[in-house]
Amino acid sequence: MSTVLAILIFVASYVLIMTEKLNRALVAVAGGVLLLMTKIYEWEQAFGFIDWDTVALLFSMMVLVSITKKTGIFTFLAIWLAQLVKGRPVPLLLVTALFTAVGSAFLDNVTTVLLFVPVLLTLVDRLKLPAFPYLIMTIFSSNIGGTATLIGDPPNIMIGQAVDHFSFVSFLYHLGPVVLIIFILVTIGVILLFRKGLSYDQALAEDLMRVDAKEHLKMSPLLFQSISVMLLTIVGFMMHPFIHMDITTIAVSGALLLLFLSEKELDVEHVFQEVEWVTLFFFMGLFMLVGGLETVGVIDELARGMVWISGGDMPVTSMVMLWSAGILSGVVDNIPFVAAMIPVVQELQGYGMMNVDPVWWSLALGACLGGNGTLVGASANVVVAGLAASHNKPIPFIKFSLYGFPVLILSLVVSSIYVWFRYLLPFL
Repeated sequence: MSTVLAILIFVASYVLIMTEKLNRALVAVAGGVLLLMTKIYEWEQAFGFIDWDTVALLFSMMVLVSITKKTGIFTFLAIWLAQLVKGRPVPLLLVTALFTAVGSAFLDNVTTVLLFVPVLLTLVDRLKLPAFPYLIMTIFSSNIGGTATLIGDPPNIMIGQAVDHFSFVSFLYHLGPVVLIIFILVTIGVILLFRKGLSYDQALAEDLMRVDAKEHLKMSPLLFQSISVMLLTIVGFMMHPFIHMDITTIAVSGALLLLFLSEKELDVEHVFQEVEWVTLFFFMGLFMLVGGLETVGVIDELARGMVWISGGDMPVTSMVMLWSAGILSGVVDNIPFVAAMIPVVQELQGYGMMNVDPVWWSLALGACLGGNGTLVGASANVVVAGLAASHNKPIPFIKFSLYGFPVLILSLVVSSIYVWFRYLLPFL
């Protein structure tokens, strides 16, 4: 009976999260509380299922970005880049892709689009350009760029915390090359598709060139402090294997350092108010929901089923994980999917698969790149759609999918070739 209850609660919560009729954090936490009320597990177990390292890492990055954005540096960079290409539509599309991809790799994709999209919409309005090409380029680039690093996309954060020997450099080394290839192919494709509809108005471009980007910068000690601490934190992530300090500790230390440095200019309580608490509680609720499945043995059965389907064959297991993660993450938000899959991959080691790293990389690639399939495939997509709608530039679900699904298939094909030749040939 407990197994049926746990599955029903998980599925019902998942469906409500997908439909977005209710706040997803509220649904996830409510599902976790229902598991407590039905005695699937007790409070002590529930807290044990929550990955506090992931929650603390996300919280710390939110604090760092919340303080840094008050300096105006992100708005300054966006305007400066638009002026760098002299307001020309196609180069602006390329700059949009590069800025979003790099920002998503080193800040995280949700934060990047939250900071960049409002400025981007202002720029396309000023230049009288259609917003749709720039918005979908932002979405595609955010998910592709976020795939490259441990902190770039929430699924990667979760995987990085679940596997002790994965570091910030590991993600760059293993996923960076294929991400670069996919980014180049997708960027070229989007530019070729939309270049004819992007007309250049010299008068409007000249107006943009007269804007003083530096006016958006708040020249104060906080500007230099926040940039320095942000860079120091990212360097700390990269040095993680050498300094033997986990990335959560590095992120928390960076956030605390910047809070102390900025105390005279910013109210700490105000900084904490700007933290995305909904996202943090969403993660906590998800961990509790997956913990319910783990308690009743569903995760173990899923692992056995995957071994049975693949016959214990590493190449088949990796390909099944890559494509199932990619397709399913294109239909539903990739965060709950990865939350459910992490314990499944961990269980595979108990069935004779000693080195499951190829499966982990397949899960990361499928989940992160699969987010480009539809508007609900990733949190960044939902954020961009919401910001666009608030500026009266809605992104139609079907129209996005007509471009997103081919990008998803292309990404999975390229990833399959990459994973096969880099990781799976030795197993043959």
